[in-house]
Amino acid sequence: MARDPETIERDIEKAREALATTLDQLGTRASPKRLADNAKTSLTAKLEEPKVKFPLIGAGVLIAVLLVRKLLR
Repeated sequence: MARDPETIERDIEKAREALATTLDQLGTRASPKRLADNAKTSLTAKLEEPKVKFPLIGAGVLIAVLLVRKLLR
């Protein structure tokens, strides 16, 4: 059964609108600024955890002590 041209045009327009909406959503999700902000927030939260924070502080102190010791020799 053949469809009339107006119905086909309406279907095409609906498909275009759906595609445009999808592309806008993908553009927002893949925004470099948004991705960087998410990564920064995630990293900051991870570094605030005590099981990560204190070993990093300890490693920093150890490196500082070793550098000072080497410079004083």
